[in-house]
Amino acid sequence: MVRERLSAVSTRYPVLWRAVAAIVAGLLLFGSFPPRPWWFLAPLGITVLTLVVRGSGRLRAGFGYGFLAGLAFFVPLLPWTGIYVGPLPWLALSTVCAVYIGLFGLMARLVGRLPGWPLWVALAWVTAEWVRSSFPFGGFPWGRLAFGQADGWFLSLASIGGAPLVSFAVALTGTGAAALILAALSMGADQFATSSRIASVTAAVTLVIMPIAGLILGATLPDPDQGDRTITVAAIQGSVPRLGLDFNSQRRAVLDNHVRRTKELARAVEAGQAKKPDVVIWPENSSDIDPLRNADAAALITEASAQIGAPILVGAVLVNSDRTTTNSVIVWNGAAGPGERHDKKIIQPFGEYLPMRSFFRLFSEYADRAGYFVPGHGDGVVHADGIPIGVATCYEVAFDRAFEDAMRAGAQLLTAPTNNATFGDSEMTYQQLAMSRLRAVEHGRALVVAATSGVSAIIGADGSVRQESPQFVPAALVADLPLRTSNTVATRVGPAPERVFVALTVVAMVAALRRGRSSGGVNETDRKVLKAEIVG
Repeated sequence: MVRERLSAVSTRYPVLWRAVAAIVAGLLLFGSFPPRPWWFLAPLGITVLTLVVRGSGRLRAGFGYGFLAGLAFFVPLLPWTGIYVGPLPWLALSTVCAVYIGLFGLMARLVGRLPGWPLWVALAWVTAEWVRSSFPFGGFPWGRLAFGQADGWFLSLASIGGAPLVSFAVALTGTGAAALILAALSMGADQFATSSRIASVTAAVTLVIMPIAGLILGATLPDPDQGDRTITVAAIQGSVPRLGLDFNSQRRAVLDNHVRRTKELARAVEAGQAKKPDVVIWPENSSDIDPLRNADAAALITEASAQIGAPILVGAVLVNSDRTTTNSVIVWNGAAGPGERHDKKIIQPFGEYLPMRSFFRLFSEYADRAGYFVPGHGDGVVHADGIPIGVATCYEVAFDRAFEDAMRAGAQLLTAPTNNATFGDSEMTYQQLAMSRLRAVEHGRALVVAATSGVSAIIGADGSVRQESPQFVPAALVADLPLRTSNTVATRVGPAPERVFVALTVVAMVAALRRGRSSGGVNETDRKVLKAEIVG
């Protein structure tokens, strides 16, 4: 009875039914992201979206429904991008990101006609994520399915294939569920055809294989307390005078806050109330006063490092000779002063720099507030008293390539210093923390998050949060962390899994195009659109 009613509604109002379902799919994907622990909503969202976009209609319809789902996903996911600059940048970014979900809908409608379509549709999702993470302006990976899985069954797969494999596993589980639903709906009332039986068994296997694989691999993740040797690390959260884009107008106060909290820790160490750290990590922008040019800032940092008796990784804004700036992490070792540094290599468009500045100035008065930062170079590793530490500063942690060079250069500990004060009391800090948890599992390393205003955290190599600070208060996290030299499979293979996924998607699209040409299943307009997508 229910099936007949649903069929009647979908037949009478097909566009409305699919549009509503697409919106529901996007909201389910949004619901799977932190700070909510509802990771299981992601495969459910993919299930609904697959049922919506897969079909025999025009490819542009698949794009349209995907785009609608993308809006329902990204508009509630990214409001932190417009907290202090108004809704236009937030809505513009959400719309651009939704285009890539539309691209998935187009690809899914095409490859969904092939035998074994749940596999091809899942690969299409990963390919759409790769495109969004790469183009334009270096890409924007925020909202990848993998980043909502820090508390879920799929997280351990990151140690094998990184974020692309986790996203693929979530997508394949969703497409497998969609196939099972379609197989169930195709059953006759009085008999269960052999073909339907085979299809449903295949769909059921597809549905369960990835979650089970994730659970099994979870038992193989490193013990977060075991390694080659152990060091003591402190993460300092000095907090800021006020939130928002103007926080750095009180940059001396921000520096003073971090110096003060470090000295408080030093006194606690002297009193036997805390363990002496081997290295101290300050957040991004903890010294927006260039300590290489400003003697007062240098003296403060030197004093803090000498008092705690350990090198400090200082997040600093450095002014270059051409008046551009670099977002840097400097190893500052007491009276010896500055040593090695990591200059942020993946800088944030429309924040740290503005592409096409004269054009975007026409749309927002905040355009001229974007920085003039330039990307750095190097392998992403700094040495503090001989300890090789891999650094990915804030925005960098969203990119798979951020830690790849550092791991190849021998990083034994990872850190992600960040400044979230510019995004207020939003979900952004929790979304970014989930990315750091995935990176810890991906590379089998303990990871330290030091944030100006929170959340700072100590993360084990299994992705567990060992310590976490509250937001908007000064804090110091001190932990014994293992150093490791062994590498995960994901570290060794690097971007290879994602490249294979993308290549397989292209092959499937070409095969579907040829199949449609021979059967007349793809009209000339759709064929031209598809050809442009493949070539482009």
